Amino acid sequence: MFKFLIAIQPLGLMYGSAGAFLSPENLVGKSGSKFPPDAATLSGLFFSANKDKQFATHNELRHKLYIAGPFWAKIDQLDDFYVPLPRHKVVSEDTSDKWQIMSHQWCLKSELAAKNGETDLIAEVEKSESYHWLRLDYWDDQPEVIRQDANGNYPSVDNKCWEYISVLHPRMKKDERHTLEQDGLFLENAVQMKEDTCLVYLSTYELPNGWYQFGGESHMVEVKSFELTDDSPIVKRLRKPIQKAFALISPGVWGSNVLSRRYPQHQNFANDYNKIKLLTDKAIPYRYRIGYGDNDKEEFQTRRSGRLSRGRYAVPAGSVYVIKEPLNNTWWDFPKDWFPEQGLLKKFGCGLCLPINIEGLEN
Repeated sequence: MFKFLIAIQPLGLMYGSAGAFLSPENLVGKSGSKFPPDAATLSGLFFSANKDKQFATHNELRHKLYIAGPFWAKIDQLDDFYVPLPRHKVVSEDTSDKWQIMSHQWCLKSELAAKNGETDLIAEVEKSESYHWLRLDYWDDQPEVIRQDANGNYPSVDNKCWEYISVLHPRMKKDERHTLEQDGLFLENAVQMKEDTCLVYLSTYELPNGWYQFGGESHMVEVKSFELTDDSPIVKRLRKPIQKAFALISPGVWGSNVLSRRYPQHQNFANDYNKIKLLTDKAIPYRYRIGYGDNDKEEFQTRRSGRLSRGRYAVPAGSVYVIKEPLNNTWWDFPKDWFPEQGLLKKFGCGLCLPINIEGLEN
């Protein structure tokens, strides 16, 4: 089980570009926005910070380090951090709805129909202004409760705590602190987080408090580690066995580095789609870089730079799975064939999920 909560607060801006495709509307570096950094990025920071083996051996981290995220939180409320909103709950400023299962199909309950006393359930597409992040302590609440409190505020849901901004950077001369006379400026896509917020990850190991270079552009961040007790809200939820439905709070790829699936190849996840229902959005790119040495005995400091892992697409966080038979397992205790031993997906928190209740689902 995860033992530490890692809080990361950028000291200024962070870069969000991640080498995706350019679009006709965006040819100056704002494409490829990928933020916040995924769990594999933080995993690399653990190994980089452990070159002198101050807090664990390299081999120990290699086999026992598990990291999940990304999430985010307000600095004064780290225990109840924000996780992706489950897809069966639709919450926006104007309305709130909930998906339920009727006649073995997903249907979205219409708030307007309920007010008019109608019993029909209307399937409709969620509105674009829907929120996407939910505070952990509201996980089991109904959409109408999540949408606002007694004062009409929205403390439980949000879209994100950062914004993308364009930053003009100089290309400096090698021997002078002056920009190059030709092509001396370039535009970069940067991310600015709100001052009272931070990124949050779950980990089996503690990362010593301090300032670190983090992310592809090596920007400085302040890292703090907090030990998770048995009373921590996230620990309690992760220990609750999953029955017939669960929602991802991190992207999901089931399998190993070689085999990628949209759902686990397990007896309760038969190839027959009649035994599984999935409520999700379009897949997202998912890949990571991993280091390789000449041989197993080579020291970590001398290893060559890593190469990019096999490209794949992941089921996005927030996706909801409904299965025929109860699992009676937590994510930590999922069968080994869901994440084969030769894979690193589970070590990067892939498919981390929490149990949910679906209206209309038979027990």
